[in-house]
Amino acid sequence: MSVTPPVRDGGADLQAVQESRDFQNLRRRSLRFAIPVTALFLGWYFLYVIVAAFAPGFMRIKVAGEVNIGLCFGALQFVSTFSITMLYARWARRNIDPVADRLRHRAERGRRG
Repeated sequence: MSVTPPVRDGGADLQAVQESRDFQNLRRRSLRFAIPVTALFLGWYFLYVIVAAFAPGFMRIKVAGEVNIGLCFGALQFVSTFSITMLYARWARRNIDPVADRLRHRAERGRRG
């Protein structure tokens, strides 16, 4: 178990990191991914809910055996959630993590003096 040394003036270090160009770029990159993906997923989710509420006959249509369209829609919600998670993890490793590591190292150097 590692123990983090106490921070003398963490507020000044944090302020400097937040004002840095790298941090602002990091926030923009994150939002450029998160906002559209969130909007698409919520649209897809609410489509499922709306169709289930207003077109239950459509959702009851059999696809194969006892499997109906509603069950397929529900399963696809899980598939899309896991797909988004994997896509984000891969995207973040390439686009977020290198910049975040630089910022963390810069902040740690500032704390040590």
